[in-house]
Amino acid sequence: MSLVHHPLYLVGVVYLIILVLRAALSWFPVQPGTALATVNHWLYVLTEPFLAPFRKVVPPMGMIDVSYLVAVLVLWLVTQYLLARVVV
Repeated sequence: MSLVHHPLYLVGVVYLIILVLRAALSWFPVQPGTALATVNHWLYVLTEPFLAPFRKVVPPMGMIDVSYLVAVLVLWLVTQYLLARVVV
């Protein structure tokens, strides 16, 4: 089985996409009660448990949330390299 077809790899890639969607949506104002607010809520629910530990370790740099970037990098590295070593 190749890495691209491994279920954990696919989960990692989908979660990366969810993280990117949350970051992109955070740049726009969201009106309560709209469909976009519902999407924003679910993106928050899905990603905050993963992002919260990084926020405790990495301090913010002004208005930029560097912990988000570190979290995405860690997830990408785990998805690419550790799974590549597991799937031979």
